[in-house]
Amino acid sequence: MNLIIQGIQGIDPAHLNHLAGLTTASRIEQTSAHSYRLYDAKPHDAVAAYCYEHQLDYGFVRPSQHLSDFGLVVMDMDSTLISIECIDEIADMIHIKPQVAAITEAAMRGEIDFSESLRRRVALLTGLEESALQRVYDERLQLNRGAEIMLAKLKEHGIKTMLVSGGFVFFADRLKQRLGLDYAHANTLEIINGKLTGKVLGHILDAQGKADCLVRIRDELKLKAEQVIALGDGANDLKMMAQAGVSIAYHAKPVVLAQASYAFNFVGLDGLVNLFDD
Repeated sequence: MNLIIQGIQGIDPAHLNHLAGLTTASRIEQTSAHSYRLYDAKPHDAVAAYCYEHQLDYGFVRPSQHLSDFGLVVMDMDSTLISIECIDEIADMIHIKPQVAAITEAAMRGEIDFSESLRRRVALLTGLEESALQRVYDERLQLNRGAEIMLAKLKEHGIKTMLVSGGFVFFADRLKQRLGLDYAHANTLEIINGKLTGKVLGHILDAQGKADCLVRIRDELKLKAEQVIALGDGANDLKMMAQAGVSIAYHAKPVVLAQASYAFNFVGLDGLVNLFDD
């Protein structure tokens, strides 16, 4: 296996040498400004704790695995592709962000059923002007670090991209158009006479719905599970991530970290392209 080490800044050579010693790596090669490949590395129990202590992300990758081997990358939206939880910021427009954010956090930790949590949060938004959604998009929505680098590299390799969100179509569709994503699926807020009714239209896109979206598009593209990468941060992403050959926990909750193939606790989304040799 090769061990990929990534940092948010330059990596101290002493850290690389220590990790090379732990894993008896044969050589060290710099692969980007903030990433290195340690060749012929053997897994060691101390690697995870050492990397976390020094704010490094790591991944053991087969030498034969390349980015071009993949055909589809599926992403969660809130707190994964983008830096905010849209529903929390919408709630902030009517000064109830703490109440809504507390439900969001509990759902992401897996303590509350997602569909129930979404209904409870959306109900608190009853009567809000539709224009508040556009304000959140214009004033608060930002891509997470490295998103555009990652998406450009995926397009370069002809890899399809899909946004699957328990959030809202209002934001997902705008991001799809803005970023040139191939697919986007999310929930639809009911709006009557320019105001939110406090309800979600149709069947709620929950954890199983996310997984079903991935499987449907994967099958349409005639891809195998091992040709799919899924990124997420909350419990609602776990079923989707389980359907992908590679799953990445992005600045994620402990329940997600425990089950993902790789974890990015420190680096941006461009960490994905640094994992796999071109």
